[in-house]
Amino acid sequence: MATTSGEEKKTNNDELIAKISEIDPDILNMGSADVRQRIQLLHNEIGIMQSSINTIKFTIERNTHQLKENKEKIKLHKQLPYLVANVVELLDMEKEEDADGSALDEDSQRVGKSAVIKTSTRQTVFLPVLGLVPPEDLKPGELVGVNKDSYLVLEKLPVEYDSRVKAMEIDEKPQEDFADIGGCEKQITELLEAVVLPMTAADKFGTKCEFHFSHPIS
Repeated sequence: MATTSGEEKKTNNDELIAKISEIDPDILNMGSADVRQRIQLLHNEIGIMQSSINTIKFTIERNTHQLKENKEKIKLHKQLPYLVANVVELLDMEKEEDADGSALDEDSQRVGKSAVIKTSTRQTVFLPVLGLVPPEDLKPGELVGVNKDSYLVLEKLPVEYDSRVKAMEIDEKPQEDFADIGGCEKQITELLEAVVLPMTAADKFGTKCEFHFSHPIS
């Protein structure tokens, strides 16, 4: 029993010596007052680091909230219908120098690509900020969809794009049928006989279906 206690004591002493050897020799040579001062400095550094952590957390929360707002704005701006426009010219903007000491506006301080577009409403607009499409993806003469208020470029459009067709596209198949329409029985019957049945039951109407249009009475 005594042997076991002695072995445990020796093990504890070895661990204590190992921990002491890891301590900076300068600290071991310090007096009590110097050690207390060193501890106080460490506490101050911990406080500063904790303050920095809190600042970073606040910045992350603020940026996350701002990112969410910006995504909502982008979603709102990308709602159809777009205003169709042509890219007239792409320009390289250079930062203007304040030679006479007068104040310069924000747009004059931007660098990078800008664009001149012409909308389908015959307006020519200069865009210091293009929008959501990278400038390297745009070429003069291309069709783009722009926001109808800010004119920011939202996306490239195919050459055959027609805003009138886009506005009449059906997003969902209608669920209503003729039974939901009241007071137009005669017109519905005529429509079924003249248009619907010749297409859905063409075999009952012969091999050739003709539509005749009468000239308006002048």
